[in-house]
Amino acid sequence: MASLDLTQDVVTLTESLCNIQSVSLNEAALADAIEAELAKLDHLEVVRDGNSLVARTNLRRDERIVLAGHIDTVPLTSEPANLPVKRVNGKLWGRGTTDMKGGVAVQLKLAHDLVAPNRDITFVFYEGEEIEDQYNGLGRIARTRPELLEGAAFAVLLEPTNGGIEGGCKGTLRVHVRTKGLAAHSARPWKGDNAIHKAADILNRLREYEPQTVNVDGLDYHEGLNAVNISGGIAGNVIPDACTVTVNYRFAPDKSADEALAYVTAFFDGFDLECDDLAGGARPGLDRPAAKAFVEALDLPVVAKEGWTDVARFSAVGVPAVNFGPGDPNVAHMDDEWCPEDQIVDALEALTGWLA
Repeated sequence: MASLDLTQDVVTLTESLCNIQSVSLNEAALADAIEAELAKLDHLEVVRDGNSLVARTNLRRDERIVLAGHIDTVPLTSEPANLPVKRVNGKLWGRGTTDMKGGVAVQLKLAHDLVAPNRDITFVFYEGEEIEDQYNGLGRIARTRPELLEGAAFAVLLEPTNGGIEGGCKGTLRVHVRTKGLAAHSARPWKGDNAIHKAADILNRLREYEPQTVNVDGLDYHEGLNAVNISGGIAGNVIPDACTVTVNYRFAPDKSADEALAYVTAFFDGFDLECDDLAGGARPGLDRPAAKAFVEALDLPVVAKEGWTDVARFSAVGVPAVNFGPGDPNVAHMDDEWCPEDQIVDALEALTGWLA
């Protein structure tokens, strides 16, 4: 059985976490090791849900906050081998170092060291973030065990942000915009109706689209509406009778998911349209007292999160959230993934200063 030692320094603990493989759907060994260590801490109530864990202090503080992070990683590679972790010149190299076991190590050190924090803390260690939504442990807990997240005024998701603070996140939507035609032999095209040619209007609308920059709670979110795939045709000698353009819309968190879908539906008025992926964004909630206290305590600039992260799940249950964690997101999932050791140390010191 894999084991951890929460008395290790946070960088060594990160290395230990990474060396327990936890590719999505295979998180059990790491979840077992985390549970075994949390169970030793008398100041925490620990609940396991599948391969996800929630640990809570119950000190009757005036405020409760959530610290959350996923324990799964994308698959390993063999060339170059990205486990076991290597420590070279102040960097940890290996799968999960950035995304996001450095952040998980920070959570675990805080859970171990802060016996009497100045706020009640709910720690969430969850499975299945890197794959389809149905496997996401945080989403499942929010749906089936909402009482485990109740009472939180603010949440911090320790996803990699290069040591900065990223507020909220944009929403994302994917639609398939379809044209219909009439099949015919390509030698006699006048007998048919070319569906791919009809898709030109879809592409022209996208080309003429002017992306908006939307300010939400003082942060600028850059929207985007882009074709990401096009398909049509069945053979080299057949006029195509169908064509599909797949479009992705990244929208600012001032819009709800329904409002974003309504906007895209109106944008492609006259076309058959199907949505197969829709996730709302998250407002950063920087006007909330808990969020203000966090930003003031860390004394770091805050920028908008331009992608989508699980902070949106907190927003959906009324909890404002930010992203803050060690590691450069630009190297996440790469074969040579790495994380600066000092960012892991700095993240722990910053959160300790806020919570101790």
